[in-house]
Amino acid sequence: MIGLRRLPARWRRWDVTVRDVPLALLFAVVSFLPVFRGHETQVGELPARPFDAMAIAALALHCLPLVVRRRWPAACLALVTLGFAVAELRGYHMVAGTALPVALLSAGAHLERHRRLTVAVLSAAYALLAVTLNQLGGTERLDGYVVFYLGLAVPWGIGSWLRSTRAAEAEHRLRVAEATRAAERTRIARELHDVVTHHVTAMVVQAEAARYLTAAPDRLDETLNAVTDTGRRAIADLRHLLDLLNPDHGTAPANRVRTPSTGDLRTLVEQTRQAGQPVEFTEEGERAESGGSAEFVAYRVVQEALTNALKYAHGHRTVTRVRYGEKEITVEVGTDGPGNRAASPGGSGRGLAGLGERVDALGGEFNAAGRAGGGFDVRARIPAGGPS
Repeated sequence: MIGLRRLPARWRRWDVTVRDVPLALLFAVVSFLPVFRGHETQVGELPARPFDAMAIAALALHCLPLVVRRRWPAACLALVTLGFAVAELRGYHMVAGTALPVALLSAGAHLERHRRLTVAVLSAAYALLAVTLNQLGGTERLDGYVVFYLGLAVPWGIGSWLRSTRAAEAEHRLRVAEATRAAERTRIARELHDVVTHHVTAMVVQAEAARYLTAAPDRLDETLNAVTDTGRRAIADLRHLLDLLNPDHGTAPANRVRTPSTGDLRTLVEQTRQAGQPVEFTEEGERAESGGSAEFVAYRVVQEALTNALKYAHGHRTVTRVRYGEKEITVEVGTDGPGNRAASPGGSGRGLAGLGERVDALGGEFNAAGRAGGGFDVRARIPAGGPS
């Protein structure tokens, strides 16, 4: 029973030429069965002739090429058409003539080049066949030839429709794959920006402060240790991001990278304080056991806001508030000071734009603006309970 269930999968793994062998054999066998006499595919109405050696050759041309109807559709159609012409001109009425519509359908679906030329050549060949059959004494009327021609055009049209549908599906899959790759590149770029910018900004600020501590060895040593610790954390976070690009990532529990969340905010705030930024941090409400994407985005909002505080208002008071509600997380970060971007280590605005996109993706609201008297505020309302 298990073997029968696996048979379709095994069948699909075989080459298409092998899978088309039964169809070719079927046409050959039914052509000799008396029950199908009188139901043969024919045109021209020539008197029937008994099978002979030439009939066997025509039958072989009808059936055997079907084995390669998907691999080499042009060759298959040419040989089957030749066999059909021989059979009709000689008066061999056989069921195998039905192989011609099958070959036409396969060519319409799988032929890639010279499609219009193929239609023109086949049409001219059919017209020549009709004239020859009429000269040999065929009793078929003109309308009969026309109807038979239109009947042959139907499988070609069906095959062409299948080909266009398959091409449209392939193009759709390609667009989806490109969009997925672009989204993944954007996600990785955001992660690199959030991680690298925060740590490197802290290191730059700490290194700048170390210049003025040469007369205070203890404080200088403390600052340099903070720079070292920040650099190590940056390396660790970068390794985690590189693990995400590893094709084997996630195959083992030990390789899984933990996503930061609001539970890591106190550590983030402490790191920012070590970089010389006075930060007041308060949390209100109770964190959910599993906040999912909302907690991750909230963490990134606070991280980017503190990074900007280090860049543009180093040494000025920064107040961070995080409120946990039943359906949302609210983040507010306000920084005093001039907020002078020209005096900062540099910035592109990519971080805030990326945060806005992240919050919008969860259906929240994000706002970042400067204060009239100096400083700036960052606010975000992030719906909770979304997918993790």
